[in-house]
Amino acid sequence: MKLRITVQGVQYDVDVEVLDEGTGTPSQAGGGGVIAAASGGEVSSPIAGTVFDIRVKPGDQVNENDTLLVLEAMKMESNIASTQSGTVREVCVKIGDSVTHGQVLVRFA
Repeated sequence: MKLRITVQGVQYDVDVEVLDEGTGTPSQAGGGGVIAAASGGEVSSPIAGTVFDIRVKPGDQVNENDTLLVLEAMKMESNIASTQSGTVREVCVKIGDSVTHGQVLVRFA
C-alpha cells in the first residue's frame, strides 16, 4: 500500500506492508488501498477506525478481494476486502461504529 506522509512540512511517499499480528507475515492485500485480515470464516479489522461505508449485506455472494466495507482512520479511507469467496452470513458492524484492531467485521456462511 502506498501512503503519503508529511513530517514537519516535508512530504514523503512510502510503501507500507500490513503485517498479520502474531505471525509477522503480510496479510492479504489488493490494489487501491484494499486491506484485510482473516480468521477462518471471518474478516477482522486490521486497524482501529470508524465504519465509513458498508458494501455487502447478509446473503450476498462475494469473491476473494471484493470490497466488503470501508474504514476511516486518521482521515484516510481503507477498503476492507474479502479474504475468501463465499456467502456473507453476518455484517457485525454498522456505519458510524468505532472498531478496534482485530474486531470481527464480517462472517461467512
